[in-house]
Amino acid sequence: PLGDAFINLIKMMIGPIIFCTIVIGIAGIGDMKAAGRIGIKALIYFEIVTTIALLIGIVAVHVFQPGAGMAMNAGPVDTSALEAVKEKASAQMTGSTTEFLMNIIPTTFLSAFTEGQILQVLLVALFFAWGLGMMGSQGRSITEGIESVSHVIFNIISLIVKLAPFGVFGAMAYAVSKFGVGSLASLGGLLV
Repeated sequence: PLGDAFINLIKMMIGPIIFCTIVIGIAGIGDMKAAGRIGIKALIYFEIVTTIALLIGIVAVHVFQPGAGMAMNAGPVDTSALEAVKEKASAQMTGSTTEFLMNIIPTTFLSAFTEGQILQVLLVALFFAWGLGMMGSQGRSITEGIESVSHVIFNIISLIVKLAPFGVFGAMAYAVSKFGVGSLASLGGLLV
């Protein structure tokens, strides 16, 4: 639970970080045409970098085979939670471009954050920033408020990062208790 708790704490902060960073960056520009160009570039950049990260992950799995030799018994593992993710991923892979683009639009303003959909958070942040930019000088106080919120968020992240040793310890303790000390050698080889 310590490792899972640490991961969940990090994931909890991703949406607010993206929102605050994008809003501050775009609303601070002031020129909505320039902000629009930046928004399109940000979406394209996000997609390209995500694709590169996936390719690196796929190559790393095939080359280094992490977990090989861990003698894990996957029989008692409950995979029911994975089925929903698998179905959703499969639907996105077989769906059309239109369906993909429609999935970027959140159901509500807050659902982008509550469902952890990063592209939806990015879209909400873009619209929010454009709305602030259209307000002119009246929107400046809101932008400054969001800047203050971003400082709070980064302070929270600083606190979470201080918990990293506990998260790593918990994950390692679980791995050793479940799969034996030999599992650390396999994972250590991957890190090297």
